[in-house]
This record gives sequence, structure tokens and C-alpha cells, in this order.
Amino acid sequence: MQVRIDSSSAAAPVPSGARAVVIGAGLGGLAAAMRLGAKGYEVTVIDRLDMPGGRGSSISQGGHRFDLGPTIVTVPQGLRELWAACGRDFDRDVDLRALDPFYEIRWEDGSTFTARQSTQAMRAEVARLSPGDLTGYDKFLADSERRYWFGFEDLGRRSMHKLADLIKVLPTFALLRADKSVYAHAASRVKDERLRFALSFHPLFIGGDPFHVTSMYILVSHLEKEFGVHYAMGGVGAIALAMAGVIASQGGRLHLNAEVDEILLDQGRATGVRLADGQVLAADVVVSNADAGHTYGRLLRNHPRKRWHPAKLARKRWSMGLFVWYFGTKGTRLKWPDVGHHTIVVGPRYKDHIRDIFIRGRLADDMSLYVHRPSVTDPTAAPLGADTFYALSPVPHLGFDNGVDWATEAEPYRQKMQKMLEERLLPSLGDHLTEQLVFTPNSFETRYLSPYGSGFSIEPRILQSAWFRPHNVSEEAKGLYLVGAGTHPGAGLPGVIASAEVLGTLVPDAPARPVVRMAAE
Repeated sequence: MQVRIDSSSAAAPVPSGARAVVIGAGLGGLAAAMRLGAKGYEVTVIDRLDMPGGRGSSISQGGHRFDLGPTIVTVPQGLRELWAACGRDFDRDVDLRALDPFYEIRWEDGSTFTARQSTQAMRAEVARLSPGDLTGYDKFLADSERRYWFGFEDLGRRSMHKLADLIKVLPTFALLRADKSVYAHAASRVKDERLRFALSFHPLFIGGDPFHVTSMYILVSHLEKEFGVHYAMGGVGAIALAMAGVIASQGGRLHLNAEVDEILLDQGRATGVRLADGQVLAADVVVSNADAGHTYGRLLRNHPRKRWHPAKLARKRWSMGLFVWYFGTKGTRLKWPDVGHHTIVVGPRYKDHIRDIFIRGRLADDMSLYVHRPSVTDPTAAPLGADTFYALSPVPHLGFDNGVDWATEAEPYRQKMQKMLEERLLPSLGDHLTEQLVFTPNSFETRYLSPYGSGFSIEPRILQSAWFRPHNVSEEAKGLYLVGAGTHPGAGLPGVIASAEVLGTLVPDAPARPVVRMAAE
């Protein structure tokens, strides 16, 4: 796809009309740019990487395409609505494939749980593991749906920057027992510990501790059942490229290999940005898709901050770090036929391991792994006959004083990961390895400017969500807005796309240009 992407450092042409600058070409920033373009703004998106997508970008190596971040699409109607707002058809730009099954969970004792969209199939899985938990599972699904309509369709699709809005919904939070954790809610419905894991691990996909994140997030079970789990052919990066194409068709511009060093203010209003090379881009509207911690801690460093000052940011609980091993294999396309697109390999501990990651900040010897094998669905991810994988392990972020030096720890940790995969999922893996790439929390800190190398910004605990989270409309400067994982409604592909939808309700349409009439000669 040909996309109008400018990766040079040359000054942009002088725009006319209302101008908007978007900091960061992650999926939230690209969605914001599309919304602003549809509103009539001349948009410039700036990103320090050499391709759009942010965490959803990819690296190609030896014929393998390593999709670096998100691997699945849930709530695809959010993307379709975004495209429709721009007068485009999402399904003409992106080839989205429904996955069935969604993923398989494997425990040490050899038992498994296969997640599918069919309620009948899911009930059969529950009955196979623990027949006595069927009634509780049915109740859990009903609980999930109620929280979906309130937490996602209501709160998640409107701004929560006014305290009065929070006060109005407190009775519903109380009614739905938002004070309980996701795990506590699952435990109240089912007794089998394997099922409790299967119904409660999802907050890890958005950087949350299942034992402390509000039970509102059990809504994910309804999302999966109602709308399915999908994969974009070409990876999530293909969605990012398609978004860049829409922006280009609107007259927008992507300025890559460029870093924003500061948001400029004049009398409390955002007036543009200064790049690291000193170039200044003026704007009527500034949108930051950079991490909220980076936005307030770095980009506004030369201005007083009323709410999001560095000391307050330091007291926040941040999501865990991630250790991700990307690897290619040769001659394996027909090998490991029981290993599908997504597999979760569960370690020997659950609650105590989560405490190591989120509370103690201790790098444990054991691990649980999320394994992505896109080449079983998308042959373009690997050379002929080969496979592309990534294995992800949640680890403590860099904010803990735990003595972990990833420069020396990365390879021993990768070796432990390989040993676990060979024993539990991919026998003789070492005989087939080709290309390899490792991301540690340090990689997230340097590549994405993520505070403490956290994988998903501020952790989505109840007092760090909705009104308590950095707002989509900044209280620190007029004309400054935030989108992405660190702001409302939160991390995950549906969340960051929804943050741009909320943005669209907050930013006024660009003023109409005056019509200049020439006198007849």
C-alpha cells in the first residue's frame, strides 16, 4: 500500500486552515488523526519510529515478520465505525480473519481449556474440567454482559473528565461490586482453580493485576463471546498502515524518524510542539498519544502542572514490564500440529507469581507464557515452510529496586523460556531456531518512551480508571488532548481506539475557511 509518509527532517509545507499535531503514531494517535481529519483539520502526526503503529509496529528479519505488540482484534466494529466516520470502508482496507479457537490454555498437569466464541462449546469445556461449575459459569457470563454494557458501551465511549460524571455512576459501581477484583469475582462463581485462572487472567492483556484490578474488567469475556477474536492479515501493523493511508487521503502527513521534545504553551494554551532538532510546528490543537507519564513528566517539563506533576506520577501504580522473545524456526510448518495461533502456557503458581510481578517486584524463576504463532493463519509472517513466533512473559517494571540488570539477565531468562517451551509446547525447538530478537522492559523504555519500561502505562486499578485516570482533555493546558493506553478508557486495542472516539466528542470541528471571491475584471 502506498502511503504518504514523510520520514525526512525537512520543514513541512505551510498549512492553511486549522492545524492539529498528533504526538505519536501508535494506534490511538492514528485513530485520533483520522477523527481530526474527518473534522476538517490539517493533521501532522509525528513519531520517532520509522513506521506507523507504535507498539503495533513490526520488525522484519530473515524473512520473518515479528509483530511486536498486540496480536488480536476484538470489538472490530470500533474500527469499522472509525473508518465510516472518515467516509471509508474498513473491510476494503484490511483483511480481518475470525479465529476459532481463540486460544488454548495449558496447565502443568496436562489439562487444557480451549476458548471459542460458541457458548455451547465453552460450556462443554467447563463441563469437561469441572461439571459442578456450569451454573456458576453461566452466572459469570451474565455478570460479564452487564459490565460490558455499563463499563464499555457507556463509560468507555464518553469522556470522564468531570467529577460530577463520576459521582453519578458511583451507585452503579456499587451495585456491580466494582470494589471486588476480577479474580475475586471469578472465584465467587466457580470453584475449580483452573477455571478461576481462565476467567480472570485477561487483565494481564492490558497491564492489570487480576487480584487487584476492578471486576468491571470481566466484561472481556462478553467481548470475546459476542464479537469474536480476529487477526488482521499482515499483522496489526497492516491496520496501522491502512490508517496511515486514510490520513494521507485526508491530506494529512506522517512525519517519521522525528521526536517531539516539548509541547509549547502560550498563556496556558497549547500552541504547537518543538522537535528534538529544534523545528517548531504550530497547531491549533495538540493531541498526545505519547504515554501520559511521558507527556506530563517530560513534554510539559517547562510548565507548572496542577494535577499531573512528577511526584504524583511517581506514586502511581504502573503496569508490569514485558519480556518478549521473538523467534523464527525453519522446517516447522507441519511440526507441532497441536499448537495453534495463540497458546497460554501456565506456570506452577498464579497468585504468588502475580504478587512477585506487581507487588514485590521480584523476577521469579518460574513463568507463565503467552505464545503467538501467526504463521499458522498468515503465511506471509514467515518464509516458506517456516514459522514465526513470539513468547511473552510478564515481569516487574523498572521502577522496583530489585537489582535486575536486563543487559546481563536477558539471555539466561530467554534460555529458561526456551527450556519451558521445549518441555511444555514445542519439543526440540532449539534444533529449528533461526532468527531471534528479544525485548525487555528496557526496550519498552527506550523504543516507546514508556515510564519504568511498563508495557501498558498506568495500571487500570479502580482508583486509576475513569475520572482518576489522566483525562482525554488535559486539565494542564487548553487545546491539549490525550489518547492511548495511559488515558481513559485504558489500554488494549479497543481501549485506544475508543480514546480517539472520545476525543472526537471533545474537539470542536475545524472552523470553516472563509470564501475569497475575486472581483470580475
